[in-house]
Amino acid sequence: MKTFKMLSFALIKEDSKQNFPLIDGIVINQENSHKSWVLELFISKEHIATFQQLHKSGEVVDVHVVISFPDNEPAPFSVVVSDIREIRGNYSVLLKGAVTQLRKKYAEHLLKLLLEEDLPKEELIDRFEKGMKERPKLREI
Repeated sequence: MKTFKMLSFALIKEDSKQNFPLIDGIVINQENSHKSWVLELFISKEHIATFQQLHKSGEVVDVHVVISFPDNEPAPFSVVVSDIREIRGNYSVLLKGAVTQLRKKYAEHLLKLLLEEDLPKEELIDRFEKGMKERPKLREI
């Protein structure tokens, strides 16, 4: 098993992204044959309703998580809320799932789309860096 510090967490729904402020968070690569991951968020009470609803429904959701360093691109996961526990007025939310796509393919796709726009070099670099950090949903080529 490998563990990583979670720096940010965003819930992805269709074309929107909802960021949740973390008190703390950890990501665990279980390194098993199922390639499963465990994400644990520690969040304030004001943000728990969304996760309670997801836990009740059992819905599989896409999330983006920045791990270890703030400049890392977000890692995409498909997860389900497995457990919620109250701890001294805040909440621990346990999610289980898997990495959903190879980031390299996302980068290649984003770059192809940006190159089609025939942008000046500096703007291309800026938009590429912003896109890799924010990971917007991309249109098909």
